[in-house]
Amino acid sequence: MSSNNFNEAGEQPFISHLIELRNRLLRAVLCVLAVFLGLASYANEIYSFLAGPLLQHMPKNSTMIAIDVASPFFTPFKLALVFSAFISVPVILYQFWAFVAPGLYKRERRMIFPLLIASTLLFYMGVAFAYFVVFPLVFGFLTAAAPDGVAVMTDIAKYLDFVLALFFAFGVCFEVPVFTIVLVWTGLVTPEGLADKRPYVIVGAFIVGAVLTPPDAVSQTLLAVPMWMLFELGLLCSRFFVPEPDSDYQADDAETEARLDKRDQPRNLMPPAKS
Repeated sequence: MSSNNFNEAGEQPFISHLIELRNRLLRAVLCVLAVFLGLASYANEIYSFLAGPLLQHMPKNSTMIAIDVASPFFTPFKLALVFSAFISVPVILYQFWAFVAPGLYKRERRMIFPLLIASTLLFYMGVAFAYFVVFPLVFGFLTAAAPDGVAVMTDIAKYLDFVLALFFAFGVCFEVPVFTIVLVWTGLVTPEGLADKRPYVIVGAFIVGAVLTPPDAVSQTLLAVPMWMLFELGLLCSRFFVPEPDSDYQADDAETEARLDKRDQPRNLMPPAKS
């Protein structure tokens, strides 16, 4: 085979992968933009809902403020855009799944797709837990801790950054069961080995809670204890995902290669010639 033919055979599948990746990313971005256009007119209402846990604990005749001139306009739209990406997570994960699935074994496809669904639900649960459980307690503590003569008036942009950081922290920490299962499934650790390291996990959960939450014992405990419980849940479920011998994967090789060959077929990127 000549070098030109080899380069053409190697470059065409690579270009095909890039084109498919571009299309997947474009669909995900278009989904986020479409949701944002639908939510843009309700940006102020969404922000008012997000600010509810703080406003309920602020003193009477005390309101939130906007330090920057453009904050009252841009901050609600920033929240609407983040919320649009949050709603679009299932579509984004599906595009990721559709891109990587052809290169996976049948056993891996049966495993990863449920993990994607579980990770999405756990992230949503973490955000809901932060809003409905953590925020009322944290804001109640922080507003009550203000010294006498100090009026509690929070800037709307700083408040948004604060709650988004907490949302992300709780959403990621609620992924502990998925991380635990993946570690066992890939063979990096065993359930017995993780069980032996339980004391270190508990200490690590409280350290993470201290770093990612406001400097109070309530919010630290509210993050550390669920992380510990979720680790125990992941440890229990991981016993069903202990990897089996490599010979079980050999039957899937032909099917996987067939899917890759089909996707790697060179695509005609040029328009058809006119007769």
